Amino acid sequence: MTATLTERGTHREQREHVARLHSYLTRYELVTWTSGNVSERVPGEDLFVIKGSGVEYDELTWEGITVCDLDGNPVDGVKKPSSDTDAHAYVYRHKPEVNGQVHTHSPYATAWAARAEEIPCVLTAMADEFGGAIPVGPFALIGDDSIGRGIVETLAGSKSPAVLMRNHGVFTVGPSGKAAVKAAVMTEDVARTVHFSRQLGEPLPIDQSDVDRLYARYQNVYGQ
Repeated sequence: MTATLTERGTHREQREHVARLHSYLTRYELVTWTSGNVSERVPGEDLFVIKGSGVEYDELTWEGITVCDLDGNPVDGVKKPSSDTDAHAYVYRHKPEVNGQVHTHSPYATAWAARAEEIPCVLTAMADEFGGAIPVGPFALIGDDSIGRGIVETLAGSKSPAVLMRNHGVFTVGPSGKAAVKAAVMTEDVARTVHFSRQLGEPLPIDQSDVDRLYARYQNVYGQ
C-alpha cells in the first residue's frame, strides 16, 4: 500500500473532525507517542478516513488524515495511512452498521490483552456500555486484514463495542467515530477499576438478567 502523494482536499470537514477526535486519545492517556488511531466511514460513499502512519498527535491536522477506499487503498492525501488500515477496511466491509473505529494500546486494557483474559462484567458501568464482558480476540500480526477478521469474528453475537486483541491492544467500533472513542475511553476505565478490585479479592459478577436491564436502560433511556 502506497500513498497517492496527491492532496485534493476532499472530505476536508470530516478529516478535520477525525483529527480532532484524536485529542481524546491523548487526553485520556490511551496512546503513547504515535501509536493508535481513529477512523470514520464517509457517509454514502465506499470510503473511510484514517490517521496517517506515524503522524505525531501534536502535529495532527486534517492533512494528517488520509482518505481510503474499503479495500484500504489511499485515494486522497499525502500521508501513508495507518498500518492498521487493512484491519479497519475489513471491519467496514463486513459490519455495515459500524461507522467509526479506534485502536489504542491503553495500559490497563492492554495488560488484560497480554494475558488473553476477558474483562468480566462486574460493574454497572460495564453493563451499561458493553452489555457484558469485554471479549478477547485471537493473536494476529499487523499488516494485513488478519486483525480485522479477528475483530469481526470475536464481536459476532456480542453487544460489546470493544475487543481486546491478544498480545496487542484495544479495538473499538461504533455508529460514529466519537462513539468508538467513547468505547475506548470506557474500556481503559473499567480495565483499571477491575484490576484494582482484583488486588483486594475476587470481584462479584452481575447476574446476566440485571446486565441486560442495565444495558437496555442506558442504551435507550439515559441521556437527553
